Amino acid sequence: MIVTADLLQGEELAYLGTEPAREARSAPLPNGLHPKVREALATQGIDSLYAHQAEAWEAAARGENLIVTTGTASGKTLAFNLPVLDALAREPKQRALYLYPTKALAQDQLRSLGSFRLPRLRAAIYDGDTEAERRWQVRKWANVILSNPDMLHVGVLPHHDRWGDVLTNLAYVIVDEAHVYRGVFGSHVANVLRRLRRLARVYGAEPQFLLASATIANPGELARSLTGAEATVIGDDGAPRAERTVALWNPPLTDEELGLRASALGEASRLMAELVSRGLRTLCFAKSRRAAELIHRFTADRLGDDSRLSPYRAGYTPQQRRKIERRLLEGELLGVSATNALELGIDVGLLDCVLSVGFPGTVASLRQQWGRAGRRGHGLAVLVASEDALDQYFMREPETLLERRVEAAILDHENPRVLDGHVRAAAFEAPLDDADRDLLGDAALERAAVLPELQKTKAGYVWAGRDYPAARVSLRSTGPEAFTIVDSSSGTMLGIVEQERAYSTVHEGAIYLHLGESYRVRELDFTSRTAVVEPFRGDYYTQAKKETSTAIVEATRSERRLGVDLSFGRVVVTEQVVGYQKRSIQTQESIELVPLVLPQTEFETEAVWFLPEPWMLEGLDDMPRLLGSLHAAEHSLIALLPLWAMCDRWDIGGLSTNLHFQTGRPTIFVYDGHAGGVGITERGFDVFEGWTDDTAKLLQGCPCERGCPSCVQSPKCGNLNEPLDKAGALDLLERMLGA
Repeated sequence: MIVTADLLQGEELAYLGTEPAREARSAPLPNGLHPKVREALATQGIDSLYAHQAEAWEAAARGENLIVTTGTASGKTLAFNLPVLDALAREPKQRALYLYPTKALAQDQLRSLGSFRLPRLRAAIYDGDTEAERRWQVRKWANVILSNPDMLHVGVLPHHDRWGDVLTNLAYVIVDEAHVYRGVFGSHVANVLRRLRRLARVYGAEPQFLLASATIANPGELARSLTGAEATVIGDDGAPRAERTVALWNPPLTDEELGLRASALGEASRLMAELVSRGLRTLCFAKSRRAAELIHRFTADRLGDDSRLSPYRAGYTPQQRRKIERRLLEGELLGVSATNALELGIDVGLLDCVLSVGFPGTVASLRQQWGRAGRRGHGLAVLVASEDALDQYFMREPETLLERRVEAAILDHENPRVLDGHVRAAAFEAPLDDADRDLLGDAALERAAVLPELQKTKAGYVWAGRDYPAARVSLRSTGPEAFTIVDSSSGTMLGIVEQERAYSTVHEGAIYLHLGESYRVRELDFTSRTAVVEPFRGDYYTQAKKETSTAIVEATRSERRLGVDLSFGRVVVTEQVVGYQKRSIQTQESIELVPLVLPQTEFETEAVWFLPEPWMLEGLDDMPRLLGSLHAAEHSLIALLPLWAMCDRWDIGGLSTNLHFQTGRPTIFVYDGHAGGVGITERGFDVFEGWTDDTAKLLQGCPCERGCPSCVQSPKCGNLNEPLDKAGALDLLERMLGA
């Protein structure tokens, strides 16, 4: 054991178990490997491959696209680097494009590639930080170009005439951390990759796609959705794994009657201080910048010394982050508190312990964090629970977390709100005709025929506008009509928010959270489409009060499931924000209701909905109990859907009504919060039984009287004054499950 028994004991310990060690399954280096690459591997002490690396080599040698989905620290990087290095050693004129979701990962890979010291390998980064005078050098000189989807979208594909040599010789496209490309972002990236394939084909190339992902439920489907091509799944992990102790840690009760517990941040800092004092290299993941900073401060206070401690989060300069990464890699630091900026595959060396403060939202993410523990021997992985209902559910029912399969990554590249911008961009890049159907899809050609900026010519549909259409499209939004969020104190752009969500999230007076920091919206400017915010240190948060209605456009799938009529299809959601409520962070009590006058918004999206049978509502059918039961069931279903589809609660909305004007009966809707939908609720339709069962289990042990999650934990809810009847929701769901 790497920790003494005195640490992992007491009432806080909700679960303690061991994941057994696993021996490596090895394979010899391929016979056909270029001698220079073989020598480079030997200098790094590599004289064999793990079985999955050898399998990836063989699939690549057969000319197949592939996705490697094995555990953290299993050598996925070498699995996709090896075919590339071999190809470039044989023919340095070939090109490879590496795509990463963050600049830090590209920097990390550049260091990794440089360590091989291969004379014919010329790697360079091409992103927004690359100096203008250096960009042409990268295009002409580098045979490995490291970039990101955003730069590919606006900086490469629209200017492909400058990239002719690269596209002509493009042999490999590497897509690392592929599980990040889901939802709206993934739907955009899928179109960008199809546009890349199309232009490569114009220049006579047909690159292979080598993808790497955290373990997810649908790797083959994700690779196909992203690239539009079939891919071989490499998922049989041959890497060794040290024995790992797993603990679920629930902060002690401070008020048994109210169910209040001690601070998760305080408990995490106590554990971290103990581990660091024993010389154990420890990484602590927190959900926000502020939490990471507080854990660092509390730990330093306990130890009386912060020389071997550091926080790590977004918001630091690249130089600051590189320094922390280097100190952690070289063993100078023993304790780092981090946001999930370190969850991705940045190499930070050999760690002993990982603390995750609060369930990170998906099992895949938790496993990604825990996978960093025990790289040099026995590891310790701990989940420190917050007061969140889902965290407490896992503390009561550990097996529902530890035995759970990872989630599926869902996207929908044919969402018209996403697709239209890429159809315009593709037509700008080259005339669009029927020959493009196999790459871009039938939907792209159908949209091309109706988009007014495209003109039909003998060569195909061409762009008739004056600007660059790609510049109109943000990869993080489903529509062009987005609001930009700007910090007035620094002028920094914090992000964007779609119009249909802007009125409820960045209205004047709203408290806006960005990476854990709080900002107050000072002004929402409809002309410039800008929300101006300022840092906020108050002790309240805000909730928009909305009037919402849902109209069914078409049910594309309908079945009888769990005794109810269950449907999936297209709906129109109409919302009007009429005010917002200030609530105390400490007590959740209402402080003030502030009226607002804002335009009504309407967007079409996808939804799953069901109609409880009258007998399922017996005893619940009096008002307001009926509405409270439906409302609590809706909120709880929203809270649990991310465990089946990799998404954030903000990606999902819902509506429950005692009498829907179209169905004529009590109805519960859960809808995609993005215009057009991105496949999240269709996943809910597919897994309805498991999703409902999880939701009932969450409610069974919840001590909260109002229902869990409450409005605080269901951010799309604007029905601030409606009751939430947990007991009624549980009765309804249990009757459905027993049907």
